[in-house]
Amino acid sequence: MPTFLGLDQGEGDVDIAILSLPYELTTSYGQGTAQGPMACIEASAQVELYDEQIGEDLPSGYSIHTIPEWVGEEPTLLQQLDSMSGYLIPWFKGDCFPLCLGGEHGILPSIMEAVRHHPAVNNDLSNLTVVQIDAHGDLRHELDGEIYSHACAAARALDAGVGSLLQVGIRAFSKEEHHRMLNDERITTFFAKDTQSPCNGAKHWEDWLKTLQSIEGPVHLTIDIDGLDGALVPATGTPVPGGLTFWQVHETIQTLFNAPNALIVSADVNEIGVQEDSPLTQFTAAMLATKVVASHILARKEGRWEALAPPSDALRSSVSYQHFSKT
Repeated sequence: MPTFLGLDQGEGDVDIAILSLPYELTTSYGQGTAQGPMACIEASAQVELYDEQIGEDLPSGYSIHTIPEWVGEEPTLLQQLDSMSGYLIPWFKGDCFPLCLGGEHGILPSIMEAVRHHPAVNNDLSNLTVVQIDAHGDLRHELDGEIYSHACAAARALDAGVGSLLQVGIRAFSKEEHHRMLNDERITTFFAKDTQSPCNGAKHWEDWLKTLQSIEGPVHLTIDIDGLDGALVPATGTPVPGGLTFWQVHETIQTLFNAPNALIVSADVNEIGVQEDSPLTQFTAAMLATKVVASHILARKEGRWEALAPPSDALRSSVSYQHFSKT
């Protein structure tokens, strides 16, 4: 099985778990995100291991394990969401850092159910901040009759009880979503038309970085790669022009992990497509995933992240979980 960054799995405890969620049931435009996690892992073998912030090669003394991917065989969408949560929960005990690779953004509600079990969250998602990099608001109540569509991922996270949602890169949204962005006090949206403005974009971008630096408490970072400009990720499910540059996403990751009062408990990189004529899309996703891993390792080294449970190895079985299919 290919491993993230081409690293040897090794034996013993897991510091960072790479969790693949090849889920694709509600995509509404481009297809292929089910193959995205494996494409990202394969592309990551070409990513340079040296990280200049750490000053040495990854894994820098830590154990990065590529976990066998989730297999969705359940007959209904709701049962597949439960199955994903059951796959993830053993990795959200607070002893390691889970990084999920998707798959469509419809994975987010299942991730939120896993985050609920993290000891820093302690079953109270109102303590959690979700930082969302995305082209789309993902705040629709439903799309084509499906409330768990990828276009509703952020809305379902808020419905689950998430206390704060910070969005950046947003440039494609409905009237319904725009109204919620402006009126739901839990949502702070930085629109791409502002941060990417040639006239005053620098000011809005500095405001975004200051907002990240002021976060307190547990955080989940969700990176829909269509938040980047479509020229960088043309094979993502719904590419949109006018998005963030690679370095803006890079800076967002670094700034978030360096926030003095925030604890980044988990992250995901999603909507990864497979680009046949060029590996650009999956390689871009792999580089961002690598920056997340490197930023977490730096936080460990500098004492800004500590395990909240005894360390454990990679021999963890999925648990039975029923939430979505009951509701």
